[in-house]
Amino acid sequence: MTVSADGLSDEEVRSILSLKRVVVVGMSKDPAKPAHYVPKYLHEKGYEIVPVNPTADEILGLRSHKALSEVKGPVDVVEVFRPAEEVPGVVREALQLKPRAIWLQSGAYHPEAVELARRNGVKVVWDRCMMREHRRLFGS
Repeated sequence: MTVSADGLSDEEVRSILSLKRVVVVGMSKDPAKPAHYVPKYLHEKGYEIVPVNPTADEILGLRSHKALSEVKGPVDVVEVFRPAEEVPGVVREALQLKPRAIWLQSGAYHPEAVELARRNGVKVVWDRCMMREHRRLFGS
């Protein structure tokens, strides 16, 4: 059984990846950036992507929210594409939405934010790419 620095087994990551409504904080309009092509890949694989970007009205033809607090309805995963120093604020805001998991893209790790999420019963993935993990665990 493979276990990463976040302590999650492949089975736990697979169960998080089986959740289908993903709110993407910091989703980019730039197709060359991972914050664009990773959620685009997930969208193409059948995930419901909810962009959050204060400078965009629409990304991938999807309505973009200016802030996490604008997102309505159940949230399965909050995927975070923000610098590490912004992660605690994002996690505090995300917890208001009661997500089942928070996914910190590679480079977005912040120990206090991880601890806060875990204390609130939310699984946290860090230093992993959702697209890469999806490909590894489910194939292309």
